[in-house]
Amino acid sequence: MLEELSLKFETTLKKVRGQGKLTEKNISDTLREIRRVLLDADVNYKVAKEFIEKVSQKALGTEVINSITPGQLITKIIYDELTALLGGAQTELKINGSGITTILVVGLQGSGKTTFSAKLAKRLKDSSRKVMLVAADIYRPAAIEQLKLLGEQITVPVFSIDEKNARKVAVDALAHAKEKSYDTVIIDTAGRLHVDEEMMTEVADIKSLVNPTETLFVVDSMTGQDAVNSAKAFNDKVNFDGIVLTKLDGDSRGGAALSIRSVVGKPIKFISNGEKLNSLELFYPERLASRILGRGDVISLVEKAQASFDDLEAEKLEEKLRKNKFDFDDFLKQIKAIKKMGSLSSLLGMIPGIGAQIKNAKIDENAFVKVEAIINSMTKEERRTPKVLNGSRRKRIARGSGTSIQDVNRLIKQFDEMQKMMSRFVKKGINEASLNGLRLGR
Repeated sequence: MLEELSLKFETTLKKVRGQGKLTEKNISDTLREIRRVLLDADVNYKVAKEFIEKVSQKALGTEVINSITPGQLITKIIYDELTALLGGAQTELKINGSGITTILVVGLQGSGKTTFSAKLAKRLKDSSRKVMLVAADIYRPAAIEQLKLLGEQITVPVFSIDEKNARKVAVDALAHAKEKSYDTVIIDTAGRLHVDEEMMTEVADIKSLVNPTETLFVVDSMTGQDAVNSAKAFNDKVNFDGIVLTKLDGDSRGGAALSIRSVVGKPIKFISNGEKLNSLELFYPERLASRILGRGDVISLVEKAQASFDDLEAEKLEEKLRKNKFDFDDFLKQIKAIKKMGSLSSLLGMIPGIGAQIKNAKIDENAFVKVEAIINSMTKEERRTPKVLNGSRRKRIARGSGTSIQDVNRLIKQFDEMQKMMSRFVKKGINEASLNGLRLGR
């Protein structure tokens, strides 16, 4: 996520970290570089100018205390200003205390509205809401079919009728939701390839008719300043409540993320990374600011782990670690839990200092596929007692998994080394606190 922007920030700040003290000259030189970084990232010109002015005022008016280096100080000032630029604090999605919570999803075609609608439906369903999706994009039949397919995947019903009036679809959907006692309705509206008056009027009419609890504008973060311009046009006409940034896992320079809050004056509420239906995150300004400055996002990483690892399974794993009985079945469970957390590149990007290092690295997102195939080709006995894996068994496993004997040998060797490492921990006598630390996601 925004690895290129992060790398440029880190390179620029390295220069001032080596300075003995902050002076007007090195502050000016650093901020000139940062201004160039922001403009290269397609940040709105006025936003970049105001940002640099604020950082400059704070840097020049702050004394460097003995325990803080000039580099640490200016990094802290930039972090604070980036956090403020992104909104300052996380903004919750509004949910009605009683009655139906209606969420209207708007945006241009191709921004990811339909996929976001399903992701949000899954998130709210997992929070014990009774959710219904509404296919109000009547102009693109593929959008209705896509929403139905996504609804099936997350077992959320999709309301659609053979009607060429999107306003009527939305109104009828609310009546149906009330009749069936749904407490949450998410309306996926039509988009266009560009902003036009007809689309704006239709969206504004639907909003007036359904009186939504929240109107969310979905924007493709890869479109840079075009995203900001379309957001402003939508807000002027529809007055939405919050912004959703999609495709942040793509080759996004960061201009939309850093500009849109300041230009439109509405909070970013969600960010979406990837096509998986669990790849939707609440937006925390301070966490994105931390990632941009190469400091990672450990809190989000821990939250993902907590959501993916079952408490009971963690306790069983802890007991197996105590008794040194960790086997291939346990290994397979951990792999599946890690895959639920998202792509490998996004997870690595949350670890402080790793984001810049993996900028040009080739991350094999299918790295676990081969491992899973090998383990699944083992018998129950082989998974629970790896010591029985002799030459003939390894050849059979290689044939069954479509891999080579070298791949099988490599995995078994790595697993054996991991078991030995765990055994050493146990022999040294891990105390209860340390064992709690070993619980993945705890």
